[in-house]
Amino acid sequence: MALKELELTGEGYEMQFATNHLGHFALALGLHDALAADGNARIVSVSSSGHLRSPIVFEDIHFGFRPYEPFLAYGQSKTANVLFAVEATRRWEQDGITANALMPGGIATNLQRHVDPEYMERARAQSGGQIRFKTVEQGAATSVLVAVSPQLEGVGGRYFEDCNEAQVLMKRGDGQFAMHGVAWYALDAAVAERLWEESLSMLGR
Repeated sequence: MALKELELTGEGYEMQFATNHLGHFALALGLHDALAADGNARIVSVSSSGHLRSPIVFEDIHFGFRPYEPFLAYGQSKTANVLFAVEATRRWEQDGITANALMPGGIATNLQRHVDPEYMERARAQSGGQIRFKTVEQGAATSVLVAVSPQLEGVGGRYFEDCNEAQVLMKRGDGQFAMHGVAWYALDAAVAERLWEESLSMLGR
């Protein structure tokens, strides 16, 4: 999360995108047959409100030309998590597999180890109280809901937060960074399909 300097994998992929999206994408592809054999499998894709920072910039996913910015890179990778759920559901629903994405909420863990603590305090102050840390149990609640709730049987391609489906945001509000809701571009079916194909290409599939 928010690596201070641009780091690339051996293949030349931006590290947050590779870790947060490509690795999980490859795992899901590898598990497809086992999930399909179950006949009623769910994939839980853990995203973040950070996805509101950036759509997928297909022209320069790996910051080869544009200036690197830690939270833009993180946001792009978290948008990819939502788009994965959209396209995985479209492709695999007939196999008995659905996928949903979610935001667990802010939880004080080692995830933030690369983030300056002073930055986090400033962000909390500037958010007007919107940034509130949850306990680990509270943070896990939405993941558990998406994984096991009978109400979500056969439901996929959606984004949840605080144990509810999130509101779709069509634009940023008043120039402020939103802390809740899901960006329209993260649920766009055409973008999700394009990301899937690009991801396959990056994996050499």
